[in-house]
Amino acid sequence: EGAGEAAQLETSFTRYKQPKIDLIQVHNMGDPATQLGVLREFKKAGRVRYIGITTTFPNQYEQLVQVMRNEPLDFIGIDYAADNRDVEETILPLAMEKKIAVLAYAPFGRTSLFRRAAGKELPAFAKEFDATTWAQFFLKFILAHPAITAVTPATSQAKNMLDNIGGGIGRLPTEAHRKQIIEFVDALPALPGR
Repeated sequence: EGAGEAAQLETSFTRYKQPKIDLIQVHNMGDPATQLGVLREFKKAGRVRYIGITTTFPNQYEQLVQVMRNEPLDFIGIDYAADNRDVEETILPLAMEKKIAVLAYAPFGRTSLFRRAAGKELPAFAKEFDATTWAQFFLKFILAHPAITAVTPATSQAKNMLDNIGGGIGRLPTEAHRKQIIEFVDALPALPGR
């Protein structure tokens, strides 16, 4: 069992011309029992530094929690945004308890936050944590959570990449600021169908 997964990994090593890969994660829960077992073997052999599992689907959160409780993980990847905070209830505290690193995906709510904030000015309190754009405002909210290791905003535009880098520079929101951000975001107009 796991021969197909092992062959896939070998292809990755060959394709990237690397003897060791830092992080490999089971994508969207995949087949955790088989795939994590294969990844553990590669980690034990020193070919993979960290292993993990991801999901951006709320209907998989319960399964993710079970895997986090029962498997030795280094990382998880989850969706997390100022308007998508369900993971704060169980997943992020469990990650902290188990010392599992967390990659936050979809930090802009898959663009919903930008659409909801369109035409609005940044709140004055954003200056208190060095946010000068909406992207920085939303990224700093996530980075300020103690469970978050890194945020992975997806973009192919250099100007957006530079703006996103600004989210990791300067002061981060305090817990009081995070509460202000939540109140601010929750008061933004809802999008149709959400």
